[in-house]
Amino acid sequence: MALTVMLLNGASFHGGCCRHKVLLSLLGPFLSNSKLYSSYRRPGAEPEKKPSWQNADFSFKKGIGHLKTQLSLLKKETQDYLLGPGGHPLSQHLMEQTRVLWQFRSQEDLNKWVISSDEEIGGKSKVYLKLGRNNQAALLYGTLNTEVPRDGETKYSGYCSMRSRPAVGSFKRKKYYDWSNFNSLYLRVRGDGRPWMVNIYTDPYFSHQKDDLYSYFMFTRGGPYWEEIKIPFSKFFFSSRGRVQDNQHPVWLDKASFLTLGFTIGDKVDGPFQLEIDFIGLLKDRAHREEFAYEAYDKN
Repeated sequence: MALTVMLLNGASFHGGCCRHKVLLSLLGPFLSNSKLYSSYRRPGAEPEKKPSWQNADFSFKKGIGHLKTQLSLLKKETQDYLLGPGGHPLSQHLMEQTRVLWQFRSQEDLNKWVISSDEEIGGKSKVYLKLGRNNQAALLYGTLNTEVPRDGETKYSGYCSMRSRPAVGSFKRKKYYDWSNFNSLYLRVRGDGRPWMVNIYTDPYFSHQKDDLYSYFMFTRGGPYWEEIKIPFSKFFFSSRGRVQDNQHPVWLDKASFLTLGFTIGDKVDGPFQLEIDFIGLLKDRAHREEFAYEAYDKN
């Protein structure tokens, strides 16, 4: 225990040093509370007076149990990798035409998603997520409010979003969705006529921008009828930190590095909204051969 405290004291968790990442990877399984560094704090808020390392609860028994769990996950991942792509035989992978990624039939399905709004930056928008009628869909609803918080920093407000939780492998590794066998995203939704932005978040190896994403504007029809939407991956446009990428250098969607999928509403119209989602899946449309839907040109 004394050695642990000494390491934590000398690790400079609050600074820009990356030594805490090494310590977390070594001591993580033995710490029941692994939040050893301070989270984001808005300007003007008082910092915590208690050192963050004092919140760590060292438990050797829990660490051994956690290690066993991660090793069993690693064993299963190795077996699936040897079996074939996605844990399926290669013949089944090549013949696969459709795949359901998410469907909403229970609270466990909803727990795979996270909702957020401008409330996190002082806004007044509200968003909620629950099961729809007869537990056959996810109902995302709330109220959009574009009033800008009076903090002297925020210039724009008024958004609500729903985003899938990133898949995590053994030992807290990032797991990527490999959708390279498909060329379209397939949705069954029922909206209220308002436009939504479908976002795909990737993690490219050579990108230093954390806000890089691929987006597509989905216009819902409204009314009592369900709507089936097919979105080719070539229709997604690339944006970086909120700015659309110049078509002079088009960026193709890397379908083997997907991390999460999300839906965002921010049409600058105050008032209630709702979106029902039955399922989200993938489709291999052999009739669609387009690689990039936007015109690429050189500036004069």
